[in-house]
Amino acid sequence: RLCGEAEDKLAQELIHFELQVERDVIEPLFVLAEVEIPNIQKQRKHLAKLVLDMDSSRTRWQQSVKSSGLASNLQPSGAKADALREEMEEAANRVEICRDQLSADMYNFVAKEVDYANYFQTVSATPPGRACPRCRGDPGAVSPQLIEVQAEYHRKSLALLQTFLPQIKAQQEAWMEKPSFGKPLEEHLAVSGREIAFPVEACVTMLLECGMQEEGLFRVAPSASKLKKLKAALDCCVVDVQEYSADPHAIAGALKSYLRELPEPLMTFELYEEWIQASNIPEQEKRLQALWNACEKLPKANYNNIRYVIKFLAKLTEYQDMNKMTPSNVAIVLGPNLLWPQAEGNMTEMMTTLSLQIVGIIEPLIQHADWFFPGDIEFNVTGNYGSPLHVNHNANYSSMPSPDMDHGERRQHDQARRPLSVATDNMMLEFCKKDGMGVRVMDTSWVARRGTSAGRKATSAPPSAQPPAPP
Repeated sequence: RLCGEAEDKLAQELIHFELQVERDVIEPLFVLAEVEIPNIQKQRKHLAKLVLDMDSSRTRWQQSVKSSGLASNLQPSGAKADALREEMEEAANRVEICRDQLSADMYNFVAKEVDYANYFQTVSATPPGRACPRCRGDPGAVSPQLIEVQAEYHRKSLALLQTFLPQIKAQQEAWMEKPSFGKPLEEHLAVSGREIAFPVEACVTMLLECGMQEEGLFRVAPSASKLKKLKAALDCCVVDVQEYSADPHAIAGALKSYLRELPEPLMTFELYEEWIQASNIPEQEKRLQALWNACEKLPKANYNNIRYVIKFLAKLTEYQDMNKMTPSNVAIVLGPNLLWPQAEGNMTEMMTTLSLQIVGIIEPLIQHADWFFPGDIEFNVTGNYGSPLHVNHNANYSSMPSPDMDHGERRQHDQARRPLSVATDNMMLEFCKKDGMGVRVMDTSWVARRGTSAGRKATSAPPSAQPPAPP
C-alpha cells in the first residue's frame, strides 16, 4: 500500500511536470518550429530556384552570343540579344532581393537565440502576453523554464521518496511474520520479540498434545510433501493445528529441520570444542560438571532455547515404554541437529566419530535435565503457539489427565476439555485406559501451577557436593 501511494504521487508529479513543460517550453518553441524556421526554409528554397533561373538566363545569353559569330569581347546586337540580357539582369536582381530577405530572416533568428535558449535554461522573464501558470496570471512574474522545471520535478520526487522510504523500511522491520528457517536465532528472536523461536515452540506444543506416545518420534521419516508444507506454514507463522495433529512425525521432522538449518547450531560453534572435551572426561561427576559449565557459557538466546528443547526431550523420554525413544535414542537422532563442527569433514567420519561424542553430550543433558536446567518450564509460552494470526482452536485442551486422578475425576477432565481431533482424542483415551496397567502418563498440569514447584523434585546441589543420580 505504501509503495502504491508513493508511485501514485510520483506519477502525479510527473504529470504536473509534463504539463508545465508543455505550456512553458513546448508551446513557445512550437511557434519557432512551425512558423519561423519553415519561413526561413521556404526563403532558402525560393532563393535556390531564383539562382537556377538566373543561371539559365545567363546560359541562354551566352549561347546567343556564340551563335551570332561575334568575338567573345563583343556584345551581341539585335532585339533578341537585348531581351536575353534584360532577362538575365532581372533574374540577378530577384536573386539579390531574395538573398537579402533570407539574410534578414537569419539575422532575426540568430538575434532571438538568447530568448529561445531561455526556454531550455534556468529562469527567465515571462514573454509579454504569456502568463506563467504557476504565478496566477501575473505577466511580470518569473517563469521557470525546462531545466528549472526538471530540477523542481526531481527535487519533489526525491522528497517524496525520502518521505516514503523510512515508512516502508519501518513496516518491513516491524513485520514479525518473517521466515525463520535458515535464519540466525538471535535475528529471528529480535524480529519476532520472542524468547523461544516460533518453530520450536509451535512444534513442541503440538507434540505435547498429540505426539508423546508416537512410536519412533523423530526417528520415523515424515511425508516429504507434508513436511515441506508445514515448514512453509511455520515460516508464515500460521499453523493449522487440526491438520497436523494426526501426523506428529511431520511436526517432529519440522523441528529437526529448523534446528539443523540454523546457520549456527543451538549449542554454538564457539563452545564446540568445550562440549567435545567435556564428553571425553571418564569420571561421571567431572563430566557432568564440565557439561554444566559449558551450558552456563551459552548466549542467553541459545541457553533459553536449548533449555526449552532439552526439557521437552526429557518429558518425551518419560513415555519411552510406548514411543521407544530412550534418552540414548533421542540423543542419536537429535544430537547432530543440536551440535556440529563448523568445518564439517566427510559424512562417514561425521557419523562414526563425532556422532558418538555428540550423543555422549546430549544424552546426559536429557537424563539430568532438571539438574542442568532447574525449575519448571511453561512450554506454551504465548498461549497460542506463538502465532499472532493463529486462532487457538484448542484453548480448552490444557493438559492430559494426571496419573493421580481417580476414574471419576478423569472422566470430568475429559468432558471439560475440547479434543484436538477425533484421532488424537481416541489416542488419549486408549492411553488413559492403559494407565491402570502401570504405564506412566505425562503430567502437564504445569499449565495450572505455573510458577510453583509443587510436584517437582527439588533442585539438586552442584555436582561437586552431590552428583545427580540417574533418573
